[in-house]
Amino acid sequence: MIKGVRQGALVAGSALLIAIVAQAAPVKNRIQDQDWFGYGGNQDDTRYSPLDQIRQDNVAQLGLVSHFDFDVGGITNTAPIEHDGIVYFAASQAIVHAVNPLTGKLLWKYDPEVGAVAGPEMRGAWGSRGMAYANGRVFVGTSDGRLIALDAKTGKLAWSAQTTDKGDGRFISGAPWVFKDKVIIGHGGGDVAPIRGYVTAYDQKTGKQVWRFYTVPGDPAKGFENEAMAMAAKTWTGEWWKFGGGGNDWNAFSYDAKYNRIYIGTGNGTPWNRKIRSPGGGDNLFLCSIVAVDADTGKYVWHYQVNPGESWDYNATHDMVLTDLVVEGKKRSVLLQAPKNGFFYVIDRETGKLISAVSYVYQNWAKGIDQATGRPIENPEARYPDGKPFAMYPGSHGAHGTATMAFNPKTGLVYLPIMDMGRVYVDPPSLENFTFRDGERSNNGQGKAPAGIPMRPSVGALLAWNPVTQTEAWRVPTPDLVDGGGTATTAGNLVLQGHQAGNFDILAADTGKRLWSFDMQAPGSNQPITYTIHGRQYISILAAGRVIGPRPVEQQWDYHSLKSRLLTFALGGKDRLPPTNFAIPPFADDPAMKLDPARVALGKASFADRCAACHGPAAVSGGAAPELRRSQIPLSAETFRAVLHDGLLSSRGMPRFGEVSDEEIEALREYIRDRARAAIDHK
Repeated sequence: MIKGVRQGALVAGSALLIAIVAQAAPVKNRIQDQDWFGYGGNQDDTRYSPLDQIRQDNVAQLGLVSHFDFDVGGITNTAPIEHDGIVYFAASQAIVHAVNPLTGKLLWKYDPEVGAVAGPEMRGAWGSRGMAYANGRVFVGTSDGRLIALDAKTGKLAWSAQTTDKGDGRFISGAPWVFKDKVIIGHGGGDVAPIRGYVTAYDQKTGKQVWRFYTVPGDPAKGFENEAMAMAAKTWTGEWWKFGGGGNDWNAFSYDAKYNRIYIGTGNGTPWNRKIRSPGGGDNLFLCSIVAVDADTGKYVWHYQVNPGESWDYNATHDMVLTDLVVEGKKRSVLLQAPKNGFFYVIDRETGKLISAVSYVYQNWAKGIDQATGRPIENPEARYPDGKPFAMYPGSHGAHGTATMAFNPKTGLVYLPIMDMGRVYVDPPSLENFTFRDGERSNNGQGKAPAGIPMRPSVGALLAWNPVTQTEAWRVPTPDLVDGGGTATTAGNLVLQGHQAGNFDILAADTGKRLWSFDMQAPGSNQPITYTIHGRQYISILAAGRVIGPRPVEQQWDYHSLKSRLLTFALGGKDRLPPTNFAIPPFADDPAMKLDPARVALGKASFADRCAACHGPAAVSGGAAPELRRSQIPLSAETFRAVLHDGLLSSRGMPRFGEVSDEEIEALREYIRDRARAAIDHK
């Protein structure tokens, strides 16, 4: 929580106070009503709005119009969309809400009841990242692999398509993408299960499959789906198909109307370590690539691979901005991407050829990108050869995570949330004996990092980047390190960004100066949106993001008292949030419970594999899920087993771990108790 920030207050010392223009009633027909119908805001994925009713010179008058509180359990890591005066969002396990932003009133809600049907796939998805609107329908994906179409006015189910095979380890966390008469969706799961990535296009009206594009080749003995897969197979070695291969397109797409193409951003290898999945080396197409396919048929057109032979979880599943830039005096149609690996890429959309690539953060895995070939000039140590560990930057969280970037054509700048965070990569004790373990998030082919390797302090920032000159324009440090707040930008010279610390900030797009800040009383991780209703410009943001990992006591969010809410702003807004009532419970303990050091050690390993992603490393929660050191549930063996093994709270977003043995359950209980007692002693 950001302390001392008054709701709607202009930042102290701003010279803009002298330039405030009184805002009268909304001016009719001053601007045509504009919607925000998809995850990228528009088809070009720029998250730029041409609206300028809210500007740098009057943003001090921005106030809250309405707020809508909701409680559906689980983690809400989603971005809203808007069409025709209705805001839609998919909370927790894709529970769709339709809200009137002018009043904060719920119009309808649709629950796909993911908890009743999903299995292990709930563990990696964390719900839906976003939605899309087209032709009177809203579209959303679910953790259990369904793509759902709902009537936008009523919430009535139009159709549901199962895009994955039940129990195959795939899940949907990304937003669908709409174009022409189709809607496309990908999936995740490559960090958990041996799966092969693909993207599927469906007919918007009927839900019938139109085409499917696989991103890595399958078993050669079964034949290849097309020439692209036959070509890609030549870049793999060994029996890669037994490991799935990966390449999951779990997040980013763009539609290029100029060339009638879909751009697919693909993910890491499964497992990460190439020495396991492709022991003879090879580029392993189309891992960590941008792939262009024909929008009507899904036929391969071109690809650009950012990390040939990837071995680090260096996804290219990040925003792909489509725009025109003047490069060396010539107007070029380009694609911009800042993937995990720390380089900012400008790519020719017609040919897929590299125009330029420059590192935008500290990185030590490559000397640069060869302009002639487009390939990285790798540091040999980055392959952690001969079992030698390597402290690599960026690490697996990436220099740019899922927090969205935005591009403003008026300033010519990209607004990019970045992280300076590394990871030690090292082979496991045995490359030959690698096997996937059910339900665990350590299926990456990595060994345990040795102790004592020095690392740089981890920091986060919002970076303004010039893609023409490939230089930094400005940067602002942020409190977010992992999956910080996504951005949007407007013609009013504004950059909008929420933060997991709870503040919603608006900055000057040209200078980065903070112009306005609002205490949301809850974390925000996905991008704000802006739109008009009857000629008046509004801004909406969801304050319901997930916060992973330890935080200072004064910034801790308690899962049970934390409010999840949709906030809507406009010039002259007069709404107020109710007073906060955060009541973090004390650490829980049962003095009669005796701890066995061996079981505590087993519980520590199990917690890291199964629990830490939501409940926080070392059982220190950031608010994404209950703080187990303070919870009464682990004190009861029966209740703890009912939640963990039987899925008692699956409807609230807590996955079921049916494969966990009673011995492991008891080990987890003792580890949580050990962590609680350590905290009590520390106090």
